[in-house]
Formats: sequence, structure tokens, C-alpha cells
Amino acid sequence: MIFVKNLLTILIFSCATIFAQEKINRFDENGKRHGLWQKYYPNSTQLRYEGTFNHGKEIGEFKFYCKTCKEQPIAIKKFSENDSLAQVTFFTKKGIPISQGQMVGKRRIGKWVYFHKDGKTLLSEENYTNGLLEGLKITYYPNQVVTQETQYRNGKKHGFEKYYSPQGVLLKHFLYKDDTLHGDAKYYDADGNLIIEGAYKNGRKHGLWRYYKGGKLTNEERFPKPLKKRK
Repeated sequence: MIFVKNLLTILIFSCATIFAQEKINRFDENGKRHGLWQKYYPNSTQLRYEGTFNHGKEIGEFKFYCKTCKEQPIAIKKFSENDSLAQVTFFTKKGIPISQGQMVGKRRIGKWVYFHKDGKTLLSEENYTNGLLEGLKITYYPNQVVTQETQYRNGKKHGFEKYYSPQGVLLKHFLYKDDTLHGDAKYYDADGNLIIEGAYKNGRKHGLWRYYKGGKLTNEERFPKPLKKRK
């Protein structure tokens, strides 16, 4: 009698398992993924991702895992039902948020924010168009004072770049053109006093450079420097 009961229990459990398995990783009549899907790393019990498809389209929440993540996802994407836009959050393996923003496919779009190690304090803000950095990127010290501002165009530095001290004092000011230093450059000390000024042309120092100390001009150099004549 006990044997029969155990056998029935095993059969019921097996049928339930088979039934549950039939409910995931299914295709619709057109061969498109439909319903709940779960994928594992090869030869592993570690999930790679899990989420729901509606006739080939991701809907709702998808979770993505690394090979050693166990139950903690390293990314969560929340898809809209009306378009391909997804709200995305990336995490450390301990579940601390790293960054948040929007994606269409694998391309980042719009505003993205990044966090310091605590997962709460803002580290940087940047903007994307079709997966490329566009506009102003701002980076912050842990005390939320701006440490760096950089302008981008089509994924490249284009425009000004500024560096600040933890007290908010401007330390450096550069100009870029297509990821290359090009234009006026100025350096300041911790009190905001100008100490060096000059210009770059296609990534190299060009023209007259001036050096100051205590507000007074102490030296001048001209670039490119003339070649020394051989004797």
C-alpha cells in the first residue's frame, strides 16, 4: 500500500513537472516565441534570462543573469506593450544598482544615470541618440559637486570639456572637435587663478602658450617649436 502511494506521488510530480515544462519556451503557429521563456547557460543550472513573449515581442519584465549570479539578475528590462522601448537597470552581482535608462534593442537612448558604489548617490548623467553619446555629460563627486562636464556629438567629444575641484573651482577648460583637442585651453590652480593658457590644433599644442604665477606672466612658448639647425 505504501509502495502504491509513493508511486502515485512520483507519477503526479512527474506529470506536473512535464506540464510545467510544456508551459515555457513555446512557439506560436508562426514559429515566434510566445509565453514564458527561460534560457540557461550551456551545461549549467544557471539561468541566462527569463521573460515573457507575445508572439515574438518581449513584454513585461525580463531578467538577465551572469554565469555566477545565482538568483541575482545583473540587468532587468521592463518592456512596453506598445513599442520596443525598455526601461533598464543594471546591477552588481550583489544587487546594487549601477545605471538606469532606456533602450531600444541594444541601443541606449535618452537620459542615462550612473551611481557611485552605494547604488544611490549620483555618479554621472549622460544622453544618447541611437546608441551614441549626444549633448552634455556631467560627472559628480560623492558630495554631488560637479567634477567634469563634457559635450558630445555623434558619440565623440565635440565642444567644451571642464574639470572642477571638490570645492567646485574650475581647474581645466578645453575645446574638442570630433574627439580631438582643438581650440583654446586654460588651466587654473585650486584657488581659480589662471596658470596656463594656450591652444590646440588637431590634438597638438599650437601658437603662443603663456604661463603665470601669482597672476604674473612668467614664461611664454610658441608651438610647434622650430627645428634646431644642424651645425
